[in-house]
Amino acid sequence: MRILDPVHDPGWDAVVALHRDAGCFHTSAWAKVLHQTYSHQPFYLQFSLGRRLAALIPLMEVRSPFTGRRGVCLPFSDACEPLIFDPEAVGLVRDRLVRFAQERRWKHLEIRGSKFFQVAPGSAEKFYGHTLDLRSGAEELVARFASPVRRAIRKAERSGVKAIVARNRAAINDFYHLHAQTRRRHGLPPQPVSFFLNIYEHLINRGLGFIVLAQRGSRPIAAAIFFRFGKNALYKYGASDKRFQELRANNLVMWEGIQFLARQGAERLHFGRTDCENDGLRRFKLSWGTEEEALNYFRVDPSGREYAARHDSALHKRIFCRLPLAFNRLAGSMIYPHLD
Repeated sequence: MRILDPVHDPGWDAVVALHRDAGCFHTSAWAKVLHQTYSHQPFYLQFSLGRRLAALIPLMEVRSPFTGRRGVCLPFSDACEPLIFDPEAVGLVRDRLVRFAQERRWKHLEIRGSKFFQVAPGSAEKFYGHTLDLRSGAEELVARFASPVRRAIRKAERSGVKAIVARNRAAINDFYHLHAQTRRRHGLPPQPVSFFLNIYEHLINRGLGFIVLAQRGSRPIAAAIFFRFGKNALYKYGASDKRFQELRANNLVMWEGIQFLARQGAERLHFGRTDCENDGLRRFKLSWGTEEEALNYFRVDPSGREYAARHDSALHKRIFCRLPLAFNRLAGSMIYPHLD
């Protein structure tokens, strides 16, 4: 096992790119976003058997006087499956990971995705993941959309809404304004503005992401941020102005992002994590012709015992949906360094 620092080691991405499932969360760019925003320490692990590459596992050490010291693969990342090159080495890799967590004195190690790391029944927090195959043409993609999606796209276009792809600082500012409003409606504080400025600097400005803005006239009414690494893309954040909800600008934003990614040669678009109890969001993502899969988060304590990660935000929602927008933004900048 080798410990690497992708913040300062430019060779990490070349190794990551060898795996077909590698996405933007696995890259050094995302490591820089997390490190520079929250000062989390990276421990990116490369496992080998002889001269053969066995696995790559990106980890961040989250330290907080309130929530403890732990390792996460990775904070604020919907799905960051360890990249396994040799399935027969999974047992050895897991054992070494547990020893490493013990050496770092973490209260737990959290893995977000268990495609290779099989966990015992009941020992994982379950979510849904949805992936759209982009390899067919635009006509076939549209044919797979549910009829309400097609109608919503047409309605937005008839209403004079225009969607554009942008990679500039002004677009990030427009997105953040909408994002703060949207998070408040959902009862959550927004991530600090520095988080999105680092996303702009390390991802969007370097060709690993883009923003889609929907405008009516010159007014931004909906927006989304997409990431892309190699053939794999991710819909990361969406936001909108509720006053224009009936125009269905969110649907046009998603469609513009899908078309742009397909033209650029991306093959798969992941729609991010969905809570199992969020039936509305699940139906929305399925309506785009996606394939659904289980997405499991699990934790391992220093003894090697596996148990489910719990990310309960019910109390947060009751509080933050009532706070003024300025207080919500302040709360986000104070709280998120202690979360993951």
